[in-house]
Amino acid sequence: MACVKRAFKYRFYPSDAQAAELSRTFGCVRKVYNLALAARTEAWARQERVNYNQTSAMLTAWKRTEELAYLNEVSSVPLQQALRHLQAAFAGFFGKRARYPRFKSRKRSRKSAEYTTSAFRFRDGELWLAKMHEPLDIVWSRPLPDGATPSTVTVSQDGAGRCFVSMLCEDPSVQPLPGTDGAVGIDVGLDHLLTLSTGEKIANPRHERTDRARLALAQRRLAKKAKGDGANRVKARRVVARIHARITDRRRDHLHKLSTRLVRENQTLVIEDLTVRNMVKNRSLARAISDAAWSEFRSMLEYKASWYGRDVVVVDRFFPSSKLCSHCGTLARSMPLHVRVWTCEGCGTTHDRDVNAARNLKAAGLAVTVCGAGVRPQRRTPGGQSATKQKTPRREP
Repeated sequence: MACVKRAFKYRFYPSDAQAAELSRTFGCVRKVYNLALAARTEAWARQERVNYNQTSAMLTAWKRTEELAYLNEVSSVPLQQALRHLQAAFAGFFGKRARYPRFKSRKRSRKSAEYTTSAFRFRDGELWLAKMHEPLDIVWSRPLPDGATPSTVTVSQDGAGRCFVSMLCEDPSVQPLPGTDGAVGIDVGLDHLLTLSTGEKIANPRHERTDRARLALAQRRLAKKAKGDGANRVKARRVVARIHARITDRRRDHLHKLSTRLVRENQTLVIEDLTVRNMVKNRSLARAISDAAWSEFRSMLEYKASWYGRDVVVVDRFFPSSKLCSHCGTLARSMPLHVRVWTCEGCGTTHDRDVNAARNLKAAGLAVTVCGAGVRPQRRTPGGQSATKQKTPRREP
């Protein structure tokens, strides 16, 4: 198994000079990204394509103009990396994996700059960035792997004003876990965040609801501030951002603990392929679905499974996991959302809706595992309908 590259993220506290340099760098990165995106969009309207090499030549020309001469004041590496990120965004768009790239907003976009090895120095636990005369004051919340040297360093600032540095290193400690016969079906929900095929139900912490009153008050105060970039409005916006950051941090911490536990305990993890993007269009459920962060949980499961030699099987979204009796296979005619407990007409078994769905997901996932990747077996139900399953290929690190 090849060594896994892993990002280690730490908070740091910049000095006044460093904060000013980072602010200039963030602004220049955003400017270059938007200029290149505008140039590529105009070329796209003319039925032409512009690649990274062409935008890199444009960057050289922009630096020579009087209007954009300030781009020379910051390191050129983050500017070139911004062009590479734009190239990757267009590759995702043309590959139908992502939407068309969007312009970066000065107020709403996350501020970040990426440095490669030629633009930083890491020695004796100190990190020096280009154009800076002192190392970053990093809070080392956990050690880097022994002998690890970062290949790239990304400096970012969130809406709450907190600064972070992310170091991409090879981590030899990430190795496949010993094999196990454990398999689990995972049904996500709102009343309970997760329901497992073992019958265990994991409560939904509802992090957003906990701070909803504080968030609403802060948003009302922000709305009353005069429009523009006044100091009071900036302060009020920062308060709102801090509450959002608190919610996000707690949610992500909880999902990390859950996903790590499930990956360590089970060889095969079966989940349902949900279209969260469409589900959040329901106004009455959008806030709760977003707070549950099902997509983020799935992403964590998938990359951790690839690290530790586990399998994640994704069941087709049209598989009737809730309406199918896990005991005899009878398919119920209808199953409204308010029905949480139901009795099978075929065998008389009483089911908890979520536990039954998790057990059906586990059975479908194990069927795919036995048949092999790429095989789409069908399980016939008494009503003649088929339950189609699919397996996502494991990513090799």
